[in-house]
Amino acid sequence: MRVLLAVDGSEHSDVATRSLIERPWPPETVVRVVTVAQIPFVPVDAFSGVGLSSHNYELLTPALLEQAQAVVTRTVAQLQGAGIKAEGVVPRGDARVEIVAAATEWNAHLIIVGSHGRTGLKRWLLGSVAEYIVRHAPCSVEIARRMSS
Repeated sequence: MRVLLAVDGSEHSDVATRSLIERPWPPETVVRVVTVAQIPFVPVDAFSGVGLSSHNYELLTPALLEQAQAVVTRTVAQLQGAGIKAEGVVPRGDARVEIVAAATEWNAHLIIVGSHGRTGLKRWLLGSVAEYIVRHAPCSVEIARRMSS
């Protein structure tokens, strides 16, 4: 079985990781951990007058990639520590699109993703990665949610 675990380093993705670890999987199961490095698009004209120089913008990309790789490395180690075969990848782009693309290219059987649980205006303004994945995924999707007290 091929399980794609989409994480972003948040407590919500920690819930998804724990959910995956806490259940039995067939021995041949492999988990691919995906963290998308979302490099912000800033038009060249935007560098003037907003406090972000082109030099600082160029430094931003490696920092975002490094941060995403750290999340993947930490999650892979956590899964391997629990006896689960795991590997990681860090694509660049829009998280929604790249997670679906990674699942499609890898022929995943299941995607597990955490949900921030946004509703209403926040959901409309920020979009919902989980909702997009559910609507466009080539396989089953599980949305792990934190239990409220």
